[in-house]
Amino acid sequence: MLRGALMVLSVVLVSGSLVFCVLTIVAARRYLAVVPPALIFCPPISLLRPLHGVDEGLEENLRSYFAQDYPDFEVLAAVHHADDPAVAIFAKVRAEFPTKPPSRLIITGESPGPNAKAFSLQRLTEESRFDLLVMSDSDVRAKPDMVRVLAAEFQDCSVGVITCPYRAVAGRSLWSRLEAAGMNTEFVGGVLVARMLEGMNFALGPTIAARREVIERTGGFGQLGEFLAEDFVLGRRAAERGYRVVLSSHVIEHRIGSQALAANLRHRLRWARSTRRSRPRGYWGEAFTNPLPLAMSLCLLQPRAWPVLLIAAAFRAGAAWSTAVWVLGGRLALIDWALIPLQDLLSFCIWVAGFFGNSVQWRGRRCSLLRDGRFKLVS
Repeated sequence: MLRGALMVLSVVLVSGSLVFCVLTIVAARRYLAVVPPALIFCPPISLLRPLHGVDEGLEENLRSYFAQDYPDFEVLAAVHHADDPAVAIFAKVRAEFPTKPPSRLIITGESPGPNAKAFSLQRLTEESRFDLLVMSDSDVRAKPDMVRVLAAEFQDCSVGVITCPYRAVAGRSLWSRLEAAGMNTEFVGGVLVARMLEGMNFALGPTIAARREVIERTGGFGQLGEFLAEDFVLGRRAAERGYRVVLSSHVIEHRIGSQALAANLRHRLRWARSTRRSRPRGYWGEAFTNPLPLAMSLCLLQPRAWPVLLIAAAFRAGAAWSTAVWVLGGRLALIDWALIPLQDLLSFCIWVAGFFGNSVQWRGRRCSLLRDGRFKLVS
């Protein structure tokens, strides 16, 4: 009886995962069908960069923001302490652009709360001069037309928040390559399907653009910083207050660096547990985002079902191509295709582990997640 019940459950899950692959392809086509607006006027824009240490490729990441092809913008960065090694990198890049854009580095001091990034963004927002704010993580690299594209998308007055899709660029480690494969072929698919079925009522952390009034109406980073996923909450609160949240046509690069296995697993588990608390229904839906492990499980229960594994591989390949190549404009090398089955199995295991426990490690701090997505430091 138990074997029969497991068979039925496996068939349902595999069928649902194949439907999800089809939805991913359809959602990718719908996203690409949106024609980006032309830029009519150029409002001034503030680019905000919280920094903490020297990420892999930080110098080029910063340089890509100073080199934006836009007439009126400023670059503001923040570190918690003056001896942060990122200070020297920022000064080096800043010296390459002596006349424009205007730029400043802010020393914030230690964050009083657990969300140090939100504290930096609060200070940067207070110091910025303009009403359109583009907030990016230190590991983000952009093409020269990013600000121009975002300014055009803000010409619709109903748009309050714009969030950029991102192409993960792996570092040198195997675990980094696995994570990048998952981001580019699985995570983005979930974003696109959610956008198609529910509309954009969330934002993605690496790069978010927002009107100052929206940040203020959603509580400011003083309140948003109470949440581990402050980016998601900003997008959700903006949508609840009647602002449009837009998934930009501009794709940025998310340089995820090279982590060892233990650090990578802690990072991914933090992400999973944060998603479970921020978006519980969506987290349950992630059961359908990994067709290969589900098809393997069905084959273990019923070896004669092996053709299902081939079908699942074909559907997964189609969905992966639609996100990594069509939407993100990248490519999938032979090694990437080879890594996808292992990545899917690892992702499935992390998803299961994400249901258990509320403790996360973040930048050397141990934190406890609360039921509503807020979190606190554990002494």
